[in-house]
Amino acid sequence: MKSTDAAEKYLRLTWRRTCFIVLLIVLLLILIPLSASLGTASIGVNDVLHALLSRLIPSFSCPSLVQLIVWELRLPRIFMAVVAGAAFAVAGVVMQSVLRNPLASPYTLGVASGAGFGAALAIILGAGIITYRGVTYTNEWLVAVNAFIFALIPSLVVMGLAKFRGARPETMILSGIAMMYLFSAGTALLQYFATPEAVTAVVFWLFGSLSKATWWRLSVVSVTAVSITAVLILKFSWDLNALLISDEGARSLGVDVELVRLAGIVLSSLLTAIPVCFLGTIGFIGLVAPHMTRMVIGGDHRFLIPASCLMGAVLLLAADTVARTIISPMVLPVGIVTSFMGTPLFFYLLIRRKKDFW
Repeated sequence: MKSTDAAEKYLRLTWRRTCFIVLLIVLLLILIPLSASLGTASIGVNDVLHALLSRLIPSFSCPSLVQLIVWELRLPRIFMAVVAGAAFAVAGVVMQSVLRNPLASPYTLGVASGAGFGAALAIILGAGIITYRGVTYTNEWLVAVNAFIFALIPSLVVMGLAKFRGARPETMILSGIAMMYLFSAGTALLQYFATPEAVTAVVFWLFGSLSKATWWRLSVVSVTAVSITAVLILKFSWDLNALLISDEGARSLGVDVELVRLAGIVLSSLLTAIPVCFLGTIGFIGLVAPHMTRMVIGGDHRFLIPASCLMGAVLLLAADTVARTIISPMVLPVGIVTSFMGTPLFFYLLIRRKKDFW
C-alpha cells in the first residue's frame, strides 16, 4: 500500500512539474510577439506575426519598415533577453545547489564585479577605442573580451583556494565575496581617476542593457548557453540532487563531490560571464528565477534546470518589456528593473530561508 501511495504521489508531482513547464512555454510564446509589438513605434501583434512569417513564407506581405523594426531592432533584443535570462537562471540553480545556500547566485562569486572591472579598465584606459590615421573607432568587442576575461578570474581564484583548502561551500562563498569587494573597489578607483565621459560610459555599462544585442552576439551567447545547459541536465542532474542531501550522503552514492562542485562553479561562471560581457551586469535573475521555480515544482534538478531556464527567460523578457515601455520614448536599463523586481523577493528569502521549500 505504501509503495502504491508513493508511486501515485510521484506521478502527481511529475504531472505538476510537466504542466508548469508547459505553462512557462506557452507564456513565453505569448510574451515574445507581445513584446515585439510594444515600443516607441507601436506595431500591432498581427503586423508582428506577418513580419515574422514574411521571411519564411513569401505569400505573407509586410511593410519594409515594420520588417526592419521587428527583425533588426526588436527580435535580437527579445531573443537575447530569452537566452540571457535562461543562462542566468540555470547558473543560479547550479550555484545554489553546489554551495547549498539559497541566497547564492552567480554574482556571489564576484563574476559580475570582475566583468565590471574588466569593462571599466577597457573603457577608461582606451582599450575599447582605436585611433587610425586621425580617425577614432570605438571597438566594443575589445570591451566585451576584457570583461569576459576578468569575469572568469574570480572563478579561477575560487578553484585555486578550493584545491588547497578543500571545495567546501563556506570557502567558496567567502573567497567569492572577497573577490567581489576587490573588483568593486578597483572599479571605483578607476572611475575616480577617469574623465567624466569615461565615467558615464562605465556607469551605463554597469547598469546592464539589452540595447547592445545583435544577431551575431545572440548567436555567440546562444550556442554557449545551450551547450552548457545540455551538459548540466544530461550529466549532472543526479549528482546535483545527491549534493542536496549532504557531502557524505553524496559520496555514499558514488558522487565525486569535489569534482561536481568545481564543475558546477566553472560552468555557472561561464553561463554568467558570456552574457554579462556583452550586456553588462543584470542582477537578481539568477537568484529570483530558481527560487520561484523551486517553490512550485521542488528541487529535482531533472525538472528544476529546464523549468528555471524558462522562468529566467520569461522574467528577463518581461523586465525588458517594462524597461522599454514604462516611460516611453525613454528606455530604462533593464538592470534597474530587475533590481526592483528582485529586492522584495530577496527580503522574502531572508525571512523564509529556514522554511521547507528549500
